[in-house]
Amino acid sequence: MVAVVTGASAGIGLAFAEVMAREGKDVVLIARRAERLAEIASRLADRFAISAYALPLDLSDRGFSPHITGFLADHGLTTEILVNNAGFGLPGLYQDSAYEVHESYQDLMLGSVAELTHALLPQLCERRGIVINVASVVGLLPGTAGNTLYAATKSWMIAFSESLGAEYENQGLRVCSVCPGLTYSEFHDVNGSRERVSKLPKILWMSAAEVADSGYRAAQRGRRVHVTGVINKLIVTLAWILPRPLIYSLARRAGGRFGRVDLRGKSR
Repeated sequence: MVAVVTGASAGIGLAFAEVMAREGKDVVLIARRAERLAEIASRLADRFAISAYALPLDLSDRGFSPHITGFLADHGLTTEILVNNAGFGLPGLYQDSAYEVHESYQDLMLGSVAELTHALLPQLCERRGIVINVASVVGLLPGTAGNTLYAATKSWMIAFSESLGAEYENQGLRVCSVCPGLTYSEFHDVNGSRERVSKLPKILWMSAAEVADSGYRAAQRGRRVHVTGVINKLIVTLAWILPRPLIYSLARRAGGRFGRVDLRGKSR
């Protein structure tokens, strides 16, 4: 039995892989960067005395799942835990990128989660396993300018987790959508927002290890949606309590100050 972790080469994905290995689970690590993935697999195997497999794949390519199910079958492995974490932020206004870019983005952020979960669901139900979908606190908040598809895909992931959990609860499957806020990782370096978000108060930030530990414990307890950190829980609660026009105003100001667009909606 293994834990399959996507986006495992850095950040929250790597942190989840470390949590699984620490718990004595063998791991199959999936990401695009082959050399880095192999190095991580070797390190986890040595450190935690488990078996770690590196499987380099681009999950934005449609129809990838037979490569994963075939790999598992070839190695005699059955999935007990699936962590859907692969993803990134697509900066700029919606019109700034060609639709082909948005389409590929959706293939990764939505399609890969749906496809891989569907492919591994029989194994997961057989083992009364766990699906952890790494969403974001933005999926529970009003979207901001320059964040169009990212927030939307995370909202989808939360709803998908809730529905899947309801459908397969009687088979012992636990599905948890983990919703972190600002997290120390490569995410902001990749989308070019590191300098801006670094100006935010340190109290808003969590480490990737804290997110993974908290998320795994919540999934074990059967939580369908888990917001990590007290500050993030407070932000989500206020977003539901305060009048919507006020929330839109606050979100607009935050997007202008720390996002990639100014208050007139122009790309920076």
